Amino acid sequence: MNRFLLLFAWLICLYATSHAQPSYQPDDLGDGFEKATLQMPDDYEGKVTCTLVRKPIGSLEGGKAVLYVHGFNDYFFQKEMAAQFISHGYRFYAIDLRKYGRSILPNQKMNNLRDLAEYFADLDTALSIMRSEGCTDILLSGHSTGGLTVSLYAQSRLGKEKFDAVFLNSPFFDFNLKGLQKKAIPAVSKKGRKKPDKILKGGVSDIYGKSLYYKDKGEWDYNLTWKPHVSPPVNYGFINAIHQGHETVHKGLTIGKPVLVLRSDNSVYNKKWNDNMLTGDAILNVEHIEEQSRKIKNNCTIKVVKNGMHDLILSPKPVRDEAYRMLFEWLGNR
Repeated sequence: MNRFLLLFAWLICLYATSHAQPSYQPDDLGDGFEKATLQMPDDYEGKVTCTLVRKPIGSLEGGKAVLYVHGFNDYFFQKEMAAQFISHGYRFYAIDLRKYGRSILPNQKMNNLRDLAEYFADLDTALSIMRSEGCTDILLSGHSTGGLTVSLYAQSRLGKEKFDAVFLNSPFFDFNLKGLQKKAIPAVSKKGRKKPDKILKGGVSDIYGKSLYYKDKGEWDYNLTWKPHVSPPVNYGFINAIHQGHETVHKGLTIGKPVLVLRSDNSVYNKKWNDNMLTGDAILNVEHIEEQSRKIKNNCTIKVVKNGMHDLILSPKPVRDEAYRMLFEWLGNR
């Protein structure tokens, strides 16, 4: 009986979370951005929140809107992206997923994950709020790991979508590894199911972060606590979650709404700084993106952005302008 009551209480909490009207507060970005902290059901680390960010524009009419989903070691900070969508008649929303950016709590390990489906509740809640606020034509947009998450989410909601189109910016569809490292992924993934909290040794270079940050080689100002040049080490559970997501993608996704995939025309592999960091994808293998995107069933368009960085909308201005042109042209023709 106690177990039944506990389950019933959890379901009531989940229902209340998904239907509660958010309380917006001014966001640290300023310029009219607002944020709402959304309380989610507890998980294996305890308390959980995600954060919905929006920029209200009273003059916009109609129901077109976008929900932006960030990637790994990331959060929403891209004011220019919001301005681009607003200038094209879209209401702008972004989400900081649980354990990222505005949403990370003291009881949580940054970026911690055991299953990509953990994020689906965050997306369901954000999209429900957007619908309740009058958004009727929603673009679901994901970058890198956010693109992987959005793709899996879209398939899982086939026939019950709260969105109307999908945009994937350099989606993380495969590990950019070679040889023994790539062959070791299934073994690490298997260990991650038994010992998810075990930390994976090793790290990544800081040069991609430096290619973005305005005090180094890039153009962009953001919170280095929430988006450090070198991310905290991931655990085995994270590798398992990503690997399982990749396995699903590699079998071929079925997405019921139009999909646009944008990727760079080249990947760069540098251990030290070189200016080609500003003209190629320094995180993923662009051929992997192409190969796996071609497996998406139904209406999927793939376009290549010359000299694009990993995050295409953070590329140098002429390149990101071309990425935006491709995106809004596709949106206008879908």
